[in-house]
Parts: sequence; C-alpha cells; structure tokens
Amino acid sequence: MKEEYIKWYSKYLSMDFEMLVFGHGGHPLILFPTSHGRYYENKDFKLVDSVAQYIDSGMITVYCPDTFNPQSWYNKNIHPADRVKSHLGYENLVIYDIIPIAKQQTGSDKVAVAGCSFGGYNALNLAFRYPQLVSYLFSLSGAFNIKQFLDGYYDDNCYFNNPPDYIRNLNDENILNQIRQIGIILGVGEIDACKDENFEMSNVLNEKGINHWMDFRLGEEHDWPSWRRWLPQYVEIMK
Repeated sequence: MKEEYIKWYSKYLSMDFEMLVFGHGGHPLILFPTSHGRYYENKDFKLVDSVAQYIDSGMITVYCPDTFNPQSWYNKNIHPADRVKSHLGYENLVIYDIIPIAKQQTGSDKVAVAGCSFGGYNALNLAFRYPQLVSYLFSLSGAFNIKQFLDGYYDDNCYFNNPPDYIRNLNDENILNQIRQIGIILGVGEIDACKDENFEMSNVLNEKGINHWMDFRLGEEHDWPSWRRWLPQYVEIMK
C-alpha cells in the first residue's frame, strides 16, 4: 500500500499541518481522526488496513488529516465563541487545502468523508455545510451535538455548526437536494454512548426527506474493532 507523508504551512491555522495519504488513485476519502487523535491514529488502530484491498486496487485514496479539536472544541482556555471560530479555521483548511490536494491527485470532482466518534462530527458537518463537494458520508459512532462544548453559549456560528439544529430548520430546497445526492451512512452500535445522538440525527434526516442508511449494530461497541468491521462494508458501496 502506497503511503505518503505531507506537511505544509497552512494560513488558515497559522501553523504547520500534517497528513498521511494512502493509495495511488480512485475516489478520495478523507478520514478524520477521533477527538484527540493525530494524523497517524487511523493507521495505528488499523482502520486504514481494514480498507487496504480498496486502496491497493486503486478504488480509493485515503487522506488522514491531523486533528484540531484540542485547540477548538476541547479548548477550555478560550471563550466558546473562539472555540467555534478555531474550528472554522480547521474547516477552511480542509476546504481550501486538503480537498484541492485530493482532487488534484485523484482527478475527482468530489470527495467522500468519514470518521469515527467525534471524527464522525467533522465528516457529517463538513458534508452538510458543503454538500456540493461531497459524494459519500460515513459516520461511525459519530457525536453530532456540539452544545456540550459551549458552556451554555450559543451564537450563529455555533448554530450553523450544530447539525441537529441547522438541518432541522433548513428549508432551502437547493441545498437539501444537494445533501440528498450524498450517499449517507450513520453507523452506531447497541453498546454505544452516541447511540441516541445517531437516532436523533437519523430522525432529523427523515423529517427532511434525506435518504440514508441508519446502520444500527446489535452487540457492537464504541471502539476500533467495531469500526474496522463497518468501514469496509461502507466503502464497498462506492463501487
């Protein structure tokens, strides 16, 4: 499996940023790390290995960016308004740095996005805010409500980065139709602290007529062995 390490200075975060890339062609898949996971986390926990057959066959190229959650949502040293602004800097990095790299390397017009746990939030929020850029969304035990990080504070930036709220109230049919074009999977296990959030998100999507697969797994947990079983089955639908 071809592996590439990329490091560059991003003006959107005013710092050096690191990413691993696996593959040599096919559709780009941006695979976000968990809450505090680094760019090598999905490799170390063998989530990348779980889809190696699709990488080696040239069907997908997997992009594993670093996290910025400790500097944004989890940063208790700054005001909640600044936490979400820091997250928006990370979002800009993905939109204007990573996605152009992925498009240029693969020749694709769109990217797939995925992530486990809070990585599922990053994937889902990006897909719903920029549906014109995204082909597939795979959330594995995702957590989607960011109010827990805001200490009671809530402004427009917070609202428009909290999918259960802004999707529920979204009435722009053009945007809704773009979201409806995305292949969406919400995967969650029976023994999973994020189970209720996933069913809530699924209900919101149903209310808006957004087709998706709510993949509820009996006996499965919020942990890497479960996610390694699920991700290959999700990638399979990209064929």
